[in-house]
Amino acid sequence: MLINDRAVFVFFSLVADMNPLNLFRRSGRTITHPQAHMTWASRSMTRTVTRTGVFLKKQIWVWPIVAVLLLATIGYFVQNAIESTIKSNVRAGLLSFVHIETEMLEKWFAVQESTAASLANDETVRHSVDALLAKRKVDEAGENAAVAVSTEEARRELADELAPSLAAHHYAGFVLIDKSHRVMASSHAAIVGLQDVPEYESMTERAIQGESFVAPPFPSVVMLKDADGRTRMGTPTMYACAPVRDESFQVIAVLCLQIRPELEFTQILELGQVADSGETYAFNDDGVMISNSRFDEELILLGLLPDQPGSRSMLQLTVSDPGGDMTTGYRPGVRRSHLPLTVMAADAIEGNAGIDVDGYRNYRGVAVIGAWRWMPKYHIGVATEIDAAHAFRPLVILKRTFWFIYSLLILSAIAIFIFTLIVARLQRLSREAVIEAQQLGQYTLDTKLGEGGMGIVYKGHHSMLRRPTAIKLLHAEKVNETSIASFEREVQITCQLNHANTIAIYDYGRTPEGVFYYAMEYLDGIDLQNLVNDYGPQSEARVIHILLQVCGSLYEAHSQGLVHRDIKPANVMLNRRGCEPDVAKVLDFGLVKAVNSSGDPRQGASGSLAGTPLYMSPESIQAPMSVDARSDIYAVGAVGYFLLTGHPVFDATNFAQLCHKHIDESPVPPSKRGGTKVSSQLEDALMSCLEKSRAKRPQTARDLSLLLAACPAAGQWSISLGDRWWGRHERQSEPEDQVPPQNRSKVSEDVTMDQTIDRNAFDQTMDE
Repeated sequence: MLINDRAVFVFFSLVADMNPLNLFRRSGRTITHPQAHMTWASRSMTRTVTRTGVFLKKQIWVWPIVAVLLLATIGYFVQNAIESTIKSNVRAGLLSFVHIETEMLEKWFAVQESTAASLANDETVRHSVDALLAKRKVDEAGENAAVAVSTEEARRELADELAPSLAAHHYAGFVLIDKSHRVMASSHAAIVGLQDVPEYESMTERAIQGESFVAPPFPSVVMLKDADGRTRMGTPTMYACAPVRDESFQVIAVLCLQIRPELEFTQILELGQVADSGETYAFNDDGVMISNSRFDEELILLGLLPDQPGSRSMLQLTVSDPGGDMTTGYRPGVRRSHLPLTVMAADAIEGNAGIDVDGYRNYRGVAVIGAWRWMPKYHIGVATEIDAAHAFRPLVILKRTFWFIYSLLILSAIAIFIFTLIVARLQRLSREAVIEAQQLGQYTLDTKLGEGGMGIVYKGHHSMLRRPTAIKLLHAEKVNETSIASFEREVQITCQLNHANTIAIYDYGRTPEGVFYYAMEYLDGIDLQNLVNDYGPQSEARVIHILLQVCGSLYEAHSQGLVHRDIKPANVMLNRRGCEPDVAKVLDFGLVKAVNSSGDPRQGASGSLAGTPLYMSPESIQAPMSVDARSDIYAVGAVGYFLLTGHPVFDATNFAQLCHKHIDESPVPPSKRGGTKVSSQLEDALMSCLEKSRAKRPQTARDLSLLLAACPAAGQWSISLGDRWWGRHERQSEPEDQVPPQNRSKVSEDVTMDQTIDRNAFDQTMDE
């Protein structure tokens, strides 16, 4: 939207001024000519507001909100699709990693088992083992020292025979255990002769049963060099075990080849370290980690490992769930030995293989995703894990991008909405400025006659014709699509009517500032409401004279399929027109309804009430959508009743009571109301109008006019009587002709001519 330099200057001048309303402040006196500064402000603002008219009409500020909702919907499904795809890819990757790692371990284990079995079944080794066992039996029998020497020699011979193979396969040593679980020979002399060593029990028993296998890492029972070259007890070690058989294929001993886990076993698992946080590690059936974590340094800082040189997680750390993220400062309230195993470790130790991409806590308490498998032959679990934050980083970036776009759109909507409010305020001020300048196109506003619910009425004149004119315009703050449509509809309908007793419309238009107005004939008389309020009940002849004119106006409207729906004393004006006294004019066709139409722009929700309660027919209360010309006939009868008696047809203290009376209660005849003398013909005519059933009323306004013309007093209100009345009473200096009167009864005020009643609210009120 382009705005010229001068318009921009005017806009920011108004915003920056300390009191911009001073430009539009009303003066205390009547302004007959526009002032210079008002004209400049009006024109300047007109240029600004005109350029933003399309902006306001289309309500551009709504579109960013629509875009946010649309993008949120699309983003929701796109995010779900992307998240599902990412999780599927991550799931496949984790499964591949853990599968590859376990396959590599199984192949490595198979090689170690094959090597151990090959050595255990080597004929030379078997003979050496047989000789060692035989000499050991003799030694145990207590023979001479020479036997003991020969036993030691047999051990050395066995060690010499195994040495080439141990060196070739990078074994750190060996252990030979007999069926009684006694260490017969070993590369570590300190354990020779020991029996029932707890660390060797499980592997010895399995091998005696004839199984070749690799035992998982466990703390050494002798002094061994660790990964850093330091000799110490408890160094992680593992063995490849195989049974040694005699000639009859019976197991006579177990040969265990010592493996340094940090050389190959751990290296295989370290291949599973992916990205910045991914790792693959192994654990035994007690949940103790039997490989090194990639976070050893971090684990020392967290206090999970001792702060010592060469401290490693292998055999030092239990795969337990601390209950919270320890990397962010969380610390469990119990000892680690009392903590439960992680979801992964607990499931794996049960013998299951699984995967979790929704997230769980690992041994550091960090949210991770992972896959795991249990290797039952070796009593080892293998897990591949990666921090969830790293695994789903693309998804996080996507979410942040969407939130950034959402924020921009929301901020745009807010900014556009604020700008819309500013422009709308300027537009309203410009309309007020135009009104204050007292100039609407070719019409000059002179004095304010009155103000209603939706509009203001001014007395004015055409700049060229100089004819007094009543000019009705919409309130500046109530300009919207609904009010404009209603305003236009009122003008269009009234313009279709040409009867002398219907108010005439001269012109309709709108200013560049958006002020909607129409010009109609200026009436300087008195409405029937004020006529009775100020001068009391009227004579029968004058009432007939007035009602005949009203019937003439309504007959034309009804002939065109239009129902007024708001006939009441305040909407009928008495005037002197063309030297004729008591000329009645029917006003306010704002609630007119076409009989064939299914809806009404001003009626609001379907089935809502429209009109003034004191003069509403029973059907307009019970079935508002079914009103027709006979509903107006009912209102004309009620107006005639009021003119004759000075009282409405029904008196009530609240709206519900009034509606009940219109629907169910028969009215008191005018002749019995306050001692009013009424001819039977006029009373019958009015009472027939007030029948509850439409079929019993006069069917047209012309039928009613014929009944009125047949009354004895018809034609008795002469021009001389009218002139005498108008000459005797002062004319209204500030008539309230085209605006709603302010002096209505309490019940009448319940619904003004510019209001409708919600049907549901009405039904609830009636029930109460």
